[in-house]
Amino acid sequence: MSAPTVLIAGCGDVGSRLATQLLGERWQVYGLRRSVSRLPAGVIGVAGDLFSEQCPADWPTGPLDYLVYSAAATDHDEAGYRAAYVEGLKHVLGWLKQNGQQPRRVLFVSSSSVYGQQEGEWVDETSPTISAGYSGRLMLEAEQVALQSGIPASIVRLTGIYGPGREWLLTQVRRGYRVATDPPLYGNRIHVDDAAGLLAFLLEADRRGVGLDEVYIGVDDAPAPLAQVVDWLREYLGVTEWAEDASVRRTGSKQCSNARVKALGWVPKYPSYREGYAAILEGRC
Repeated sequence: MSAPTVLIAGCGDVGSRLATQLLGERWQVYGLRRSVSRLPAGVIGVAGDLFSEQCPADWPTGPLDYLVYSAAATDHDEAGYRAAYVEGLKHVLGWLKQNGQQPRRVLFVSSSSVYGQQEGEWVDETSPTISAGYSGRLMLEAEQVALQSGIPASIVRLTGIYGPGREWLLTQVRRGYRVATDPPLYGNRIHVDDAAGLLAFLLEADRRGVGLDEVYIGVDDAPAPLAQVVDWLREYLGVTEWAEDASVRRTGSKQCSNARVKALGWVPKYPSYREGYAAILEGRC
């Protein structure tokens, strides 16, 4: 059987880690980004701009089994989000049609920002999407573009991604960061390697003929109050002094469930912030 082919559009940090995992499973991987020199070895570069309607000159001409859309906004405002997630996805879908390509499935990497719950509620894929901000609203719009594309699609709503190079919280704790403890502000996270691993898991599952749902939440096993995470990091880092006043933080507070994807057999490598941050601090990831 020939190697499955996948195009990762927006092949940045998560996409490159996904590409590396798939290459290890003998997939043929195309990576679309502006600077293809930064792609992992073995990835076939497609130099292109998701913000342009012009199909990249080196767009693959053969069949594509899968599309993973994993873009990141360069401008974090409403226009930037629309360009990256809604218009960019429309461009890629148009390029597929232009080249007569019909993938078996599209994976669209979305965000848990579509959930605006604020009281620490448990959230799953059936929970109402009540985001009041533009980021969640535009993600929902982009999700509908994927689901209405005429290609089978699954949405993967990733929670807060952390990992090497994504160490904002570690920096803040070292500087004496303090957060409110009452009421608890629940946060959700996923290590960047697990984010990539989840996408690879879903692609392999679809390849085996497993029926996939339209939406999955990508999160580790242990949503936790931010104050608890900060306390653990202080102890691990040996931080003994911190600010007298709690820092202002986003208002959202929810606990995301990964039960749906775990029922398929997915197991995160880093089940909680403890394993994930320890791996970062010990240089194991």
